Amino acid sequence: APAVCFDGKTRTWAEVASRCRAAATVFAKLGVVRGDRVALLGLNSDVCFESYYSPALIGAIFVPLNYRLSARELRECLDDCEPAVLLVEAQFIATALEMRKHCPYIRHVLTFNGTPTLRVSDGVSDGTSTRSGISTAPAEIDYEKALEEIIAKGSFAELSPGDGDDTILLFYTGGTTGKSKGVMLSNRNLLSNTACALDAYRMERGWSVIVLGPLFHLAAGARIFTCAALQAQAVVLDRFDVGEVLRAIDHYRVDSVTFVPTMIQMLLDHPDFADHDLSSLKMVTCGAAPLSLALQQRLLDTLPDVRQYQTYGMTEASPILTILDSDYHVSDGPLAGKLGSVGRAPDHVRIRVVDECDNEVPPNTVGEVLARGPNIMVGYWRQPELTAEAMRGGWYHTGDAGYLDEEGFLFLEGRVKDMIVSGGENVYPIETENVLSAHPAVKECAVIGIPHEVWGEAVHAVVIPEPGASAGEAELVAWCKANLAGYKCPVSISFRTEPMPLSSVNKVLKTELRKPFWAGRQSQLV
Repeated sequence: APAVCFDGKTRTWAEVASRCRAAATVFAKLGVVRGDRVALLGLNSDVCFESYYSPALIGAIFVPLNYRLSARELRECLDDCEPAVLLVEAQFIATALEMRKHCPYIRHVLTFNGTPTLRVSDGVSDGTSTRSGISTAPAEIDYEKALEEIIAKGSFAELSPGDGDDTILLFYTGGTTGKSKGVMLSNRNLLSNTACALDAYRMERGWSVIVLGPLFHLAAGARIFTCAALQAQAVVLDRFDVGEVLRAIDHYRVDSVTFVPTMIQMLLDHPDFADHDLSSLKMVTCGAAPLSLALQQRLLDTLPDVRQYQTYGMTEASPILTILDSDYHVSDGPLAGKLGSVGRAPDHVRIRVVDECDNEVPPNTVGEVLARGPNIMVGYWRQPELTAEAMRGGWYHTGDAGYLDEEGFLFLEGRVKDMIVSGGENVYPIETENVLSAHPAVKECAVIGIPHEVWGEAVHAVVIPEPGASAGEAELVAWCKANLAGYKCPVSISFRTEPMPLSSVNKVLKTELRKPFWAGRQSQLV
């Protein structure tokens, strides 16, 4: 069965399994042992796809690195996890070699999609030592040739996968608010999440699944495990490009795709959208950020025959916490009232909403969302205090604000740290954003808190107008006042024509939008 399609070539699951065994053999010959880290710096690729499995075959830990990080941020991650081996795509080799100068723990650099300088079986003549026939000199090893040699000879190492609670993946997250944290995920974490996804999404064996989000984030990476469980075909795109996504869905007859809200907006706005056959699509899931009601309705209107799901989660949860089933993605009828929620927790997850003292609050009361289950992370790498804080009382504290209704549906109100306190009233930006985004003149919007001499903070909206739209600040504020309590309405609106600043997973960076307003002042935001 086809396993991964990338850059015009397709490999079967048998070929992928053989390559993963060969890669594990290479790592073992390089001296990688149980618990060591194997990091990868590169775009989405078949090599990255395989690396979700290959280090774990000898009990090692895979660390997919965010290639968009600055050199300082990247070095912080490397210094934290200290990988023994660094897999590097050719276009990032200069960065990798520069990192290696300052990171003595990186014993070997393996390149792919590039020119080799040292084969796996080569020695060197400069007096440097070797381990198992592989040089420890500061040279690169050609990853592809190394695998080919192992496969041709059939000289695979003995495999020794880790136990259920052993960490197999390490993701760095949270860089927008401070130093990144390494999230440790185990076999058990990922198995529970995969089983949940198969059941909740009603996915079928042999589907074609497109992987378009960056694989240094679990939102995209989780699909790799789903594909293995289903013997599905993963169509891997090196990066998100709307035109390429449309062509891939059409060409590979893709059954399932996962988006974040900004991706949906870009897809529906693309001038070539109507020129491609998307009739193969059976399922669309959305996550990573709340989807506005206006955009949800637009997606329903545009793809009425596609099952749609909204998922809420985070890396620390492997990543699913709740799912809004496709049955609730309707515009009218008895189930339509749940469309604004992110759904209910699956059977293996428990959700609570608590106040600032971790006391559970009644239904329909906003508080912090807490979660517990076999999908919750092992902890933060080498940060026991931070782990204890996040997991206090045995519950993972998400930092998200929301409420549960009487039927257990979770409604998000934004991040706790994004909450605006204006005149003693709490304002959750998603409420204002939902109303603003429903105005026909608004293409995109983001709501933030800005300084106010009397109220402490005031509600401010940043709006990208629809092309040719003429609605001004007064009209949009009046629109909000007609639909929201006064304290939730923006007191000011700024308009921009350039795109919103986005994170590596296409979330709007509200920290960047706030900066001009808080410059030279002490922000009241957490």
